[in-house]
Formats: sequence, C-alpha cells, structure tokens
Amino acid sequence: MDKPGFHPPLRVAMISYHTCPLSVLGGKHTGGMNVYVRNLARALGARGVHVDVFTRSENPNAPFISHDLGYGQRVVHIVAGPQHSLPKPLWPYFLEDFTQAVLRLTSQRRWRYHLVHSHYWLSGLVARRLARHWKIPWVHMFHTLAERKPAAYHDEESPLRPQAERRIAHEAQRVVCATEEEQMFLHWHYGVPLERLTVVPPGVDLSRFYPIPQTEARAFVGLPEDQRVLLYVGRFDPIKGLDVLLEAMARLKNRGILNAPHTTLMLIGGATDTPHQGDMEKLRALRDAHGLQDLVTFAGPRSQETLPYYYAAADVVILPSHYESFGMVVLEAMACGRPVVATAVGGLLSLVRHGETGFLVAPQDAEGLAGYLALLLESPHLRQRLGRCAARYARRYAWPRIARRILRLYYRVLHEDQEE
Repeated sequence: MDKPGFHPPLRVAMISYHTCPLSVLGGKHTGGMNVYVRNLARALGARGVHVDVFTRSENPNAPFISHDLGYGQRVVHIVAGPQHSLPKPLWPYFLEDFTQAVLRLTSQRRWRYHLVHSHYWLSGLVARRLARHWKIPWVHMFHTLAERKPAAYHDEESPLRPQAERRIAHEAQRVVCATEEEQMFLHWHYGVPLERLTVVPPGVDLSRFYPIPQTEARAFVGLPEDQRVLLYVGRFDPIKGLDVLLEAMARLKNRGILNAPHTTLMLIGGATDTPHQGDMEKLRALRDAHGLQDLVTFAGPRSQETLPYYYAAADVVILPSHYESFGMVVLEAMACGRPVVATAVGGLLSLVRHGETGFLVAPQDAEGLAGYLALLLESPHLRQRLGRCAARYARRYAWPRIARRILRLYYRVLHEDQEE
C-alpha cells in the first residue's frame, strides 16, 4: 500500500485483538481497556477522524461490522479461531489467522489507512505486521505490562509476552503511556528513548459520568436512602484484591462498625461464562467463610449506561488491586462525585490525590483499608468534601481533551514518517 497523504479524513486502523470495545463490562477479560478503545474511537470520530476497530469475533451472532460507536466508526469482528471466549493461554494461537483475515478483508474492500494504533501486546504483534505491509506508521499502547505485574499473577501469562513487549516497545514509532511512571519504566527497564514515549492518560466521558443526586440514583437502582453503600466495580480476578476487601469487611463487622441491612458492599462485575465461573464461586466461598452473607451482594455485570447511577448511589467506591496500570473505575467514580479508596499501585498513585479525592492504602493491607472505610462511613461531611474535589479533578480527563492530545500525537508521527 502506498503511503497516504494528509487529505482528510484521517483514517486509523485500531487493533483490539483479544477484547471487543462493545462487550459488556465485568467479564473475565473485559474492563478498562474496552472502555478506553470505545471512548477513544468515539472521541476521535467527533473530531472527524475515521476509525475501524478490528477485534476477534467471540459471538457468531454479532454483526460482522457494527456502527455502534457512532460518527461512522466501525467495529469489525474478525473470525479467527472459535467464535467464543477463549482461556488466556490460547489467545496467541490465532494471531496469524487474525492478521491474514484483516489483510484479506482490507485488500478486497480497498480500505486504506494513514496509521495503525494497537492496544495490548497481542494487538501489537498484529499491528507490527499490518504497518509493515501497508507501509504506514504504528502507535501502540500496552495498557498493562507483564514485567510490572506482581510475580504471583503470572500463571496464565504466555512465555512469549515479555520478549514480545520489549520488541513492540522498540519497534513502534510511538508508545502511548498512561502515566509518567509507565513512561519511566519503559525508558529505564526497556531502554526505549524518551522521545518515543508519549504520556497521554485515559479519559472519562463526562456526558455520562457526572454527579447525580444520591437519592435519585438510589431510587433508580433500588437501594434504600438510609443504607450505607460500599461499591466495587471490575473483574473478579485475583489481581483485583477482592480477598483483601472481604477481609477488611470482616474486620469492620467484628468491630461492630458494619451491620446488615444498614450497610452493604455491592460487587459489580464477574464473568458469567462457564470457563471463568470459578472466580465468582471462590469469592462467594470466601464471603461465606467470613460470615458476610448479609453484607456482601454480587450484583453481576452492569452496562456503561447504568454504571453512573451505581457510582452515584454509593458512599465510597473501592479499588483494592494488587496491580493497576491506570484505574478507569476510580476515574469514573470521581467524575460522579464519589470519594475513593484505592491501593497505592501503578496508575492509581497519580490518579488518586490522597486526602483530597480519596485515600490510598498499601496493597494487601486489610487493616489500613478497613481504617479508611470506617473513617469515610462515619464522616458524611468528609465524604461530601472529597466527592466535590474528586468531581472537579476528574474534569481534566474529559475525553475531548484527551482525544486532542492523541490526535496531535498522530499528526506528529505522520509528519515524522513523511520526512523519512
């Protein structure tokens, strides 16, 4: 494919191999990255950029091409391997089929792009091939890095991943880093030149996530006005630290701080497909072992359309992860005016302003987590003050602002490519 000029509209091939941006959140492998790709494509569309998101088909009944992202953006479901959710160790086996299918489709339909933007290391391996074939620049975002995860959570990781991530980091024209911490990790540990690492944080959709009066939110989701509500949103993955959260709840119960039905911890998320049902069953067993049956509710997955009501209905939103590259849930909760308690890891260190928008606690510190939860539960004025600060702080992450920064990066990379 010949190098395109700069005639509008800018056309971007976005690769999200292992997870579809249209998927319902809360499954085993759906979370912040799905939200990121979905909202970035929409925000770029609002600025006149055409994006095709290529993802592996996991549902034979899903439309081959979907326009649910608006602005003419397309999600293209590529058949590569069985059309259902796969265990993580099997993901790399269908990369070649996926890549060849994208090349055939784009050739047959004469789709042309100015730039490839990939997400996660598997998509990076696909984008590397596509960019070479099409002779266009390539921008990558890792979202998570294997070498930054605690060693205890590497069981399901492909042995190919660390080497592949290093190759991608050095070969992509630009790597988008969610935080300065990630930028410096790639620079010092992988030796990537700083000029090829650009920090652009994820954004939040402020047209959807904004402060809703708590009484109205609770009426919508069916919660009593006088109940104290703690909320977790995300995957039921061991790395998310839900075991620590349940231990903290048990400590609060033993001290008489929590009592049903006046207090509840609502867990939103959890995969419902059979291969990953075991994660939820383990959490249910742990909840029962702590004697928290009346205090902890498994609410199942919720759509992006209804999540703002759950955030606004909560008194505190908690993210107790052992590792978190950024923490989209925390940003959404803050945009809804909720105080947060999160672990001091990864991107959460730069996102949560300790004592201003919420509190940070050391990972796996159930006692520290219990202490901050007790403080917030017993201090409505503190919750209100932190929530107001959180909503103000979240505005700087509005998607239109983030999309402008990504678009500036695209044009910078394209100009550099034209000069070579």
